[in-house]
Amino acid sequence: MTALHIECPTGLAGDMLLAALLDLGVPRSVVDESLAALGWSDRYAIRVDDTLSGGLRGLRLTVECLEQQPPHRHWAELRGEFEAAPWPSSLKERVLAVFSVLAEAEAAVHGLQADKVHFHEIGAIDSVVDVVGVCAALHHLSPELISCDSPPTGRGSVQTAHGRLPVPVPAVLELARRKEIPVRRGLDLPDGEWTTPTGLALMAVWVDRFSAPEQVTPMSIGCGLGHRELDRPNQLRITQLASAPCSQSSEIRPRWQRLVIQEAWIDDASPEDVAVLIQVLREGGAIDVASHPIQMKKGRAGVAVVALVAPGQAKALRELWFTAGSTIGLREREQGRWLLPRREGHLQTPWGDLPAKQVRRPDGRDTAKPELEGLQALSDSSGTSIAVLREGCQGAIFTPDGEWSW
Repeated sequence: MTALHIECPTGLAGDMLLAALLDLGVPRSVVDESLAALGWSDRYAIRVDDTLSGGLRGLRLTVECLEQQPPHRHWAELRGEFEAAPWPSSLKERVLAVFSVLAEAEAAVHGLQADKVHFHEIGAIDSVVDVVGVCAALHHLSPELISCDSPPTGRGSVQTAHGRLPVPVPAVLELARRKEIPVRRGLDLPDGEWTTPTGLALMAVWVDRFSAPEQVTPMSIGCGLGHRELDRPNQLRITQLASAPCSQSSEIRPRWQRLVIQEAWIDDASPEDVAVLIQVLREGGAIDVASHPIQMKKGRAGVAVVALVAPGQAKALRELWFTAGSTIGLREREQGRWLLPRREGHLQTPWGDLPAKQVRRPDGRDTAKPELEGLQALSDSSGTSIAVLREGCQGAIFTPDGEWSW
């Protein structure tokens, strides 16, 4: 499993997040191609500088607006552009989700309907570049877990398009309330705004938990620098982590996994064709594939085929649906699941060892279950029925062959 952890001692901002992701190794083309698909290539320019802040290196990102007179854009207008963009559905859902939570928070504090919001934070070119860029970069990395430290909001007041506002600015406070995000004032920092609405909206949509992991194995590190000069590094750091085998029971617990669900309803394929499609999807990398009968339009009998796919495999599996099956449309949505830790091993029985899988339950109990293929093989070799073998597994000693996995 790979994961990302975000450290933000001097706050959260979209440009710092995007700079850190580029420094982590995300190709610049991932960002540029996503914005080009939106049709915004002639509206902005990005400058990325490899420089220092407080003696530590990182990338500093600057977005320049190329529009002579940028128009006021309502959220409804922006949403239409995003919905029409030829992005992967999972990326589109994330971009829309970020701007939706941002628009809803701004609408709440200004007493407007979300569709009527047309303020600086939503309409600014740099906000669109930051949000689309960060979402595209994270979609490219497809981490299974993202964690983040509690961000500092700041204190004092700040000049905005709505005049001088208290810090935390109302939209940040409303976002934290709505999404139950733990924030801190950052009293060790100078007066000012240190976490922006855009930065917090991105984390509200992408982050799984706002706490630091207890044990990590760093794989790579990316650093994004802010524009303000401080008495310390103004740096946001993203660390890509690999889960190491843990012997501590506190780490052997259920984990959250992101999935993409791909589904098609088919009424023009034979049972043999459907079986072939399911086999192709499984061999192509789907975590699992299931099917069930459905009644479709005009009373036709059909079958729903559903595949569970890792986010990084969604594009490749999408192509298999259209090349190996007869469907001309494919539903796709992001979903998640909780996984219990499990490990392979064998159970010691009077008739011989049985391949088995052991699972750690949330209450700390370990339960083991023999594999069906092993039961059948031992039944054939010993002349003992599977029912008797199952009874013999009750209380049998489990010997692990490997580490816990998820």
